[in-house]
Amino acid sequence: MKICCLVKEVPDAAVQKRIDPSTKRLDRSGEKNLNPFDTHAIEAAMQIREGGKAEVEEVVAVTMGPDSAVRALHKAVALGADRSAHLSDDALAGSDVCATGFALAKVLEKESPDLVLLGQQSDDGECYTIGAVVADHLKMPSLTQVIKIDVADGKLRCERQAEYGYDTVDVELPAVISVGDAINEPRYPSLKAIMGAKKKPLDTHATGDVGIEASQVGEQGSRTTVLEINPPPAKEAGEIIEDEDTNETVEKVVAWLEERKLI
Repeated sequence: MKICCLVKEVPDAAVQKRIDPSTKRLDRSGEKNLNPFDTHAIEAAMQIREGGKAEVEEVVAVTMGPDSAVRALHKAVALGADRSAHLSDDALAGSDVCATGFALAKVLEKESPDLVLLGQQSDDGECYTIGAVVADHLKMPSLTQVIKIDVADGKLRCERQAEYGYDTVDVELPAVISVGDAINEPRYPSLKAIMGAKKKPLDTHATGDVGIEASQVGEQGSRTTVLEINPPPAKEAGEIIEDEDTNETVEKVVAWLEERKLI
């Protein structure tokens, strides 16, 4: 079995997010990191390999992004991936989820995996849909919000979170599975793995290398356009009740809550 894990470079969680008003895109100039949701996908791949019910020949981390996204791939390899593939091209700038899904699918076609794993969302866009878009282009079955994976007889038995409980679904391979963050607790990479990550094989592709035309990606190939951005309304100042008289203060607090039907 060959497993590909889709990963993404995202702004660090400690960095305040802002939209560039000139491009109407997320400003990615600050510190960046591997999308934390994708670490659960890598861990799921490791557990399938170590579980012994399927022979995993290799685990490949795949990303689309600028040159800096190599650091996210290095972290993915440090977590257990055997090698990585990086789709990077100026033509990809401004791609929406549809164009991004198409581009990633073209890289995956070149890899021919038996299983594609990815996190349920990215820490920046939070669209939750990239797995389904990729699966549609690859003509593979797709599941989202998966919190348990069992491998048997070349098939997957998955449990996925549903609105009122859990669904148990059998899936034929090849398949695209988006895992929820409840599926596992990602391991910490060892110092040896971190130091050796840069030495692992890394394949870098331009759009032309995987059969993508410039018109199919970027702003030209996107199906959505951001027309306008507006900052959220400023929060109103809170009401401060001084504790001069405890009974009176309690009465004021209770009255305030009752007025807003909070009790």
